[in-house]
Amino acid sequence: MNKKTIVIKIGTDLVNNKNNQKNILSHIVKQICQLKEQNNLNFIIVSSGAVGCGLSLLGLGKRPEHLSEKQALAAIGQVELMKRYTRLFQYHSKNTLIPAQILITRSDLDNRISYINILNTLHKLFLYKNIIPIINENDTTAIEELRFGDNDTLSARIAVRVDAQLLILLTNVDGLYTANPKKDKNAEFIPIVKQLTAEIFNWAQDTDSPMSVGGMTTKLEAVKIAWHAGIPSVIANGSKKDIIQQVLENKGHFTIFIPPKNKISQRKSWIAFGRTVKGKVFIDKGAVNALLKKGSSLLPVGITSTQGNFKQGDCISIIGPDGVELGRGLSSISKDELDKICGKKTSEIKKLNNNYSLEEVIHRDNMVLFSENTYMEG
Repeated sequence: MNKKTIVIKIGTDLVNNKNNQKNILSHIVKQICQLKEQNNLNFIIVSSGAVGCGLSLLGLGKRPEHLSEKQALAAIGQVELMKRYTRLFQYHSKNTLIPAQILITRSDLDNRISYINILNTLHKLFLYKNIIPIINENDTTAIEELRFGDNDTLSARIAVRVDAQLLILLTNVDGLYTANPKKDKNAEFIPIVKQLTAEIFNWAQDTDSPMSVGGMTTKLEAVKIAWHAGIPSVIANGSKKDIIQQVLENKGHFTIFIPPKNKISQRKSWIAFGRTVKGKVFIDKGAVNALLKKGSSLLPVGITSTQGNFKQGDCISIIGPDGVELGRGLSSISKDELDKICGKKTSEIKKLNNNYSLEEVIHRDNMVLFSENTYMEG
């Protein structure tokens, strides 16, 4: 994308606010219209709210638990959601801006061909100059294992794939606090984050809204994805007046996450964030030292246990002894095969299998390591 591209995620509570149903979303759309005209920016909206719209239309007050019910509500609500956006963009842009709907599943971004098609579609939409792409997870057709589960993660992965200049997560709170401000009056607001530490993730709490999915935990996971790709992120209250303008001017009450300046290659970005993590490998202190200080590949001997259901070539997460994600990489072996040899030296494995030829579980070239706030690449 040639122009600056900003990805804005709009949460369910902002789309389906019961007390002020039209005004909040209307004001957000108005800001986007003004900023696009004034600054010649590309905007991509990742919008929640389809299931919430379905709930509202049917007069239901609680999000269902069964997938089939969610899919039915999404089918009903997605039409209403896009009708709202269409009306608002027509009104605030005086019929010059047109929303375009893109519904995707997790597998669409995992599959390189479909992912490239999505990028080509976005590029073509931007060439029209008056289109605002609105992306949502395809809740109606996605089976459970093919779902993102929340649009925070989806927005971050989209931001990485289009190489966005900024990711804005609009929600119903001002930003990151040291505790839930609705429950703890002593919760401290955090305006700037320059290091993604374990303490920060411990501050997060999931949503208690009956309409929405996720909460601060999923937002921080989204920030993490954008952060390691070198994209600044903001968590802000979408109901605040002119909040998007304030974010762009870096003036106002919100939390900004400032990533390190060094960026990883496109290939490493694809390995770490372009694919869905299918499992985890837990490693010991010796393996941590070998990866971080010696630049080694990950060998079976350093793996203590596995989790998930991954196959050869899948992206898996590397977890240290402290439970913190150390990095991600492409597995050279399936989970079933790895379970037979993890913790064993090559000489021990060859005694079990004379035909064994695998040297590493994740080769250094297929690995991305996280080190506090920077990347270490092989």
